[in-house]
Amino acid sequence: MAEPSKQSTRVSLASNRRAYHEYEVLEKLETGIELAGTEVKAARAGGVQVADGYVRIEKGEAWLYQVRISPYGHGGWTNHEPDRRRRLLLHRSELLKLQAAVSRSGMTLVPLELYVVRNRIKVKLGVCRGKKLWDKRQAIAEREAHREADRAMKAAARSSS
Repeated sequence: MAEPSKQSTRVSLASNRRAYHEYEVLEKLETGIELAGTEVKAARAGGVQVADGYVRIEKGEAWLYQVRISPYGHGGWTNHEPDRRRRLLLHRSELLKLQAAVSRSGMTLVPLELYVVRNRIKVKLGVCRGKKLWDKRQAIAEREAHREADRAMKAAARSSS
């Protein structure tokens, strides 16, 4: 009997829900990340926080800052520093495109999600623009309107049955 083919299952390790509230995401991009051995084990164990993270492009390389990967419990002296900067793995063309996008006024690179695909840890980056207070209020109002409409449709469906 043949082995089942490996599917590209995607397991989320951490997501940055706050980024969707604070920023307007204009473009998304999947990148690789350079990690130490104990960082991979700690990330798979769920010790990742990406809420305060951001990306800087320095000297032709993209670096991920303020993403905390907790120390691995069984790491001992080989453990990594939890708050160190981590290099992102991008093609030159992608890097130049991101650099051009960030050079525009008010744009920033934010990690949206850290996940595993085919035994590789990936980061989903977002090219984002900061939201103003009225943008946030408008998004909340739209969300509430959708909820009310869904409730009304559900109630109508129940009464007709």
